[in-house]
Amino acid sequence: MTDIAGSATRVADIQAAYLAQARSKRVMNLILIVIFAALLIAGFRTADRRNAGGFWDGLPNILDFPADVIGEAIERAHLLPGYLIKYLPSLIETINIAGASTLLGAMAGLVMSLLVTRGLGPVPWLVGPLRRVLDILRAVPEIVIALVLIFMLGGGPVPAMIAIALHTTGALGKLFSEVNENASLRPVEGLASVGATWTQRMLLGVVPQVAPNYLSYALLRFEINIRASAILGFVGAGGIGYDLRNTMSWGAGKFDEAAAIFLLLFLSIVAVDQMSSILRHRLTHGAKPGEIHR
Repeated sequence: MTDIAGSATRVADIQAAYLAQARSKRVMNLILIVIFAALLIAGFRTADRRNAGGFWDGLPNILDFPADVIGEAIERAHLLPGYLIKYLPSLIETINIAGASTLLGAMAGLVMSLLVTRGLGPVPWLVGPLRRVLDILRAVPEIVIALVLIFMLGGGPVPAMIAIALHTTGALGKLFSEVNENASLRPVEGLASVGATWTQRMLLGVVPQVAPNYLSYALLRFEINIRASAILGFVGAGGIGYDLRNTMSWGAGKFDEAAAIFLLLFLSIVAVDQMSSILRHRLTHGAKPGEIHR
C-alpha cells in the first residue's frame, strides 16, 4: 500500500510539474506575441510618418503605376518581340553574374564548411572564429557590399559578382557544414588509419558522401542569385536590373519596355527555377525507373 501511495504521489507531482511548465510556456508565448504586435505597430507607425505623403494617403493610388505599365504594354504589344531581343544580352549578363558568383561562393563555402565542421576541422580552435566570419558574410546584404565595391571599383558587373559571391560563401558555408555533420566518419577514420592527410580524408571520405546535397544547395542558391543580381542592377551593378531602372526612371513612354523587361526576367526566373528543381530532385532522389532508358 505504501508503494502504491508513493507511486500515486510521484505521478501527481509529475503531472503538476507538467501543467506548471505548460502554463509557463503559454504565458511566455503570450508575452512574445504582445511584444511582436507592439513592435509591428510601432514600426509601421514610424514608417508611415517618414513616408513621403503617408501610407494611407497613397494607398488608393497603389494600382495606378501597374495600370499605366500594362496599358502602355498592351497599346504597343507589336513592339514586344523586338524589346525581348533588345534586352536579351542584359539578361544573359545577369545570369552570367549569378552563375560566376554562385560558382565562386560554392567553392569558397565548401572549403569553409570543412574547416568549421566540428570533428572534421583540422584546427579545432579556429572553428568558432571561422563560424563568426560566415555569420558576418550572411548578415551583410549583397546590396550593401555592392554599394561599397561600386564606390571603390566603379559600376559594372564585377562589384555585383563579388558582393553576391561573398554572401553566397556565408550562406552555403553554413548549409554545407550542417550537411557535413551528418556524414559518416567511418571512411574518414579508415583513411586516417592508412596515413591519409586531412585534405585526402575530406576529398575522399566526406565530399563523396554529401556531394548530391552540395549540388542541390548550390542550385537553389543559383536561383536566389539571379534575383539578387537583377536587384543589384538598380544600384549600377549592370545586368538587366540596370536597364529596368533606366526605363522606369524615364516614365511614360518607356513603360512598354519596362513591361518587356519584367516579362523577360519573370520567364527566365521561372525557367531556371523549374530546371533547378528537376536537377535537385534527380540529385537527391535519383531518376525514376521509367526515366532511366529515355
